[in-house]
Amino acid sequence: MSSKETVLITGCSDGGIGSELAIVLQQSGSHVFATARDPSKMSNLSGLSNVTLLTLDVVKSADIKAAAEAVSKETSRTLNYLTNNAGRSHFMHILDEDLDTVRNFFEINFLGPVALTQAFAPLLIKAKGMAVYVTSISGYLNIPYMGTYSASKRSLEIVAETLRLELAPFGVDVLELPQQSLHKSVEDIVAVRAQGNEGMPRMETREYAAAVVDAIKKRTTGRFWCGNNADQIKMSTTATRCWGSNKHWA
Repeated sequence: MSSKETVLITGCSDGGIGSELAIVLQQSGSHVFATARDPSKMSNLSGLSNVTLLTLDVVKSADIKAAAEAVSKETSRTLNYLTNNAGRSHFMHILDEDLDTVRNFFEINFLGPVALTQAFAPLLIKAKGMAVYVTSISGYLNIPYMGTYSASKRSLEIVAETLRLELAPFGVDVLELPQQSLHKSVEDIVAVRAQGNEGMPRMETREYAAAVVDAIKKRTTGRFWCGNNADQIKMSTTATRCWGSNKHWA
């Protein structure tokens, strides 16, 4: 393989953030390892130069091991960027939750990225690379019917913030991306409101991907807020913390 920077992205099915990130990174000159549970759903990336398609279900240890071995073989055991994008949305009244369902999407949204980071850590350390985690602004809000989903995303961000400190001595950076929800609408009006699909404008996926790639290439660390309304959520949550602190010390 050439000396191009390398990036692995999870959840690259057509039409999603992962696919757009792969396209923008490929266009910027990186070699992209694009992954999905079903490679046939990555048709937009098939045939692109410097894009390698891999099968990867983030809850399957065999898939994770195979992906790590494939990347290691092609890159002499280095990886510049690990982008944890794969995730599952979920909407349900907490009292009506099926706990097995909750455990399943926590495996996808939370434990999957942790497992990926563990598997690719040696490659990131060798490259002094970066681990990227796509989270959600819902982790900073209390939205009815999204409690368990929001918890899974906020939990991932807490782990990412801790990893940022733990990996710093090895020269590895960590970037978290609390983004505006881009989930598809559903018919039930309660679920539509829970998703925030009440006519509010949405940032285009390619625009979002371009902003994220720019932050990655600049080696931005910590939280990077992106998406329509993300800045407002950032300001309101920061103001709330400051107000709480001032009240505490009054």
